[in-house]
Amino acid sequence: MKSIEENLTQYAAYHRDRRNIATHFAGIPMIVFATIVALQTAWIPLGAVDVTLAAVVSLATCVYYLRLDWIFGVTMALVLLAMCAAASEITARLATGPTLGLAAAIFVAGWALQFLGHKYEGLKPAFYDDAMQLAIGPLFVCAEVFFLLGARAQLRSYIEDRVGPTVARRDGAAIRADSPATR
Repeated sequence: MKSIEENLTQYAAYHRDRRNIATHFAGIPMIVFATIVALQTAWIPLGAVDVTLAAVVSLATCVYYLRLDWIFGVTMALVLLAMCAAASEITARLATGPTLGLAAAIFVAGWALQFLGHKYEGLKPAFYDDAMQLAIGPLFVCAEVFFLLGARAQLRSYIEDRVGPTVARRDGAAIRADSPATR
């Protein structure tokens, strides 16, 4: 299993343009939420209890994230728990057809944002080369939030030392933590 540093560095190599990163801040949560909403409609009977596929997939994802990094793993577990709770409310209020229609609309909108971001970036999405990058995308957004808040500076430096800093445009000047754009 690759380390958190290796995974985030590989993902970051495809995401250095800040416009692309900005689209990921909306698009990735939309895709994850839409997936959870859709999976919330499927149940797995476990004796006297029925468990949703959303809960099973979220739990497995959290275990993976926790193995990579405890802080990011706990953060993502809280986010996924909130998404599962919201998905539960949606499925309690809508029939399966409208629920899946809503999930599909959010999913398509999220992917449209992703591809718009990669048009800005001028590179294909990371998962084209490594399907595991689909699981790293949400973790990348989590890490970028931490970086924006000034946390995990050592990890940010590790990544930037290998793939370069975030730039205003792929052909533009670097955006550094000490630049006026980030103060």
